[in-house]
Amino acid sequence: YGDYYMWADDDKQYPDARVIFVDTEKSNWTYDPVRKQYFWHRFFSHQPDLNYENPVVQEEMLAALRFWLDLGIDGFRLDAVPYLYAAEGTNCENLPASHEFLKRVRKEVDTHYPDTVLLAEANQWPEDVVPYFGDFTSGGDECHMAFHFPVMPRIFMAVRRESRHPISEILAKTPQIPSGCQWGIFLRNHDELTLEMVTDDERDYMYAEYAKDPRMRANVGIRRRLAPLLDNDRNQIELFTSLLLSLPGSPVLYYGDEIGMGDNIWLGDRDAVRTPMQWTPDRNAGFSSSDPGRLTLPTIMDPVYGYQVTNVEAQMSNSSSLLHWTRRMIEVRKQNPAFGLGSYLELPSANPAVLAYLREYGDDLVMCVANFSRFAQPTELDLRPYEERIPIELTGGVRFPAIGRLPYLLTLAGHGFYW
Repeated sequence: YGDYYMWADDDKQYPDARVIFVDTEKSNWTYDPVRKQYFWHRFFSHQPDLNYENPVVQEEMLAALRFWLDLGIDGFRLDAVPYLYAAEGTNCENLPASHEFLKRVRKEVDTHYPDTVLLAEANQWPEDVVPYFGDFTSGGDECHMAFHFPVMPRIFMAVRRESRHPISEILAKTPQIPSGCQWGIFLRNHDELTLEMVTDDERDYMYAEYAKDPRMRANVGIRRRLAPLLDNDRNQIELFTSLLLSLPGSPVLYYGDEIGMGDNIWLGDRDAVRTPMQWTPDRNAGFSSSDPGRLTLPTIMDPVYGYQVTNVEAQMSNSSSLLHWTRRMIEVRKQNPAFGLGSYLELPSANPAVLAYLREYGDDLVMCVANFSRFAQPTELDLRPYEERIPIELTGGVRFPAIGRLPYLLTLAGHGFYW
């Protein structure tokens, strides 16, 4: 299988390719004493890159894809798609050959496994990610979805700065995508909260606000879960989740965030946020019946986020738990197609701490208003195009005053929101 990987007699090739894991790797090349050559890797040195120039490798990857699809999975998260190929004189990212292979993957899926989703993980600026959707005229012939990475750190930045502008600016810069495609938005995932697509000053600000302990940092990001990042503040967690479920794109919820799971910064690298799901207060949090010492990663056992307190079983029996609240908000989202399919229009807000926007699809019109300040805030919105319509709050069915010609006044609690 040697030619399944990329080899060279020295480490001088592809000098323009950046080192991604700057905390642990000094080079994209590592010497193999057995073969007496260097092998290429864009990430860890124990993760050699496959040689996609080899047709046999392409066939092997398609065979692996078919194996899992035959078992009935609904889709793939395509990891690190910008780095499939390498070429001299480039930065070895977003190369045409990568798109050609993705078109081949998409054709295989569409032909034999319709209704399967391909979700691209391309940690790039939105304008560089759009090509991974493929051809506009056909509605997209590569990936059905792609993560929108720059939105996520700007949500955290906006709330801590108590200003809507970081979110407004990145959404205004987000380009159009093919009609059959969708962005995937997220708050946290199994990797660090990446800060690659912010300025140096913004990165320093985020480290100062959200990663005061150096152990909380990894590579160019922060290795923490949602609840600890927000100091386990229920109001902030609900505000962040409301944005995840209402901003344009399909929400991707990381396991455990629906119950407010914590992390373990004493574990190495990204393992801090990859501990076992906490199902019950019993042995190994209900995740496994094995000897606790045999778990690949230990369960969370601290007094705030420990599995004895924070677990699915306990929250299912508590009607006011974060889990029940999250389920309810997902249900409201499903009842309103504007969230998943509708257009997005930001409304001018008289208060910079308040973000207001409309989601519209057919006759379904939803107005979302979010307060990024920790204090109660008023705002006035120009809703004259909707004069005489009566807003109805979606979670409780409460009717608000009818819209008139004057600016529409709303007051929101600290870190509060309306749908």
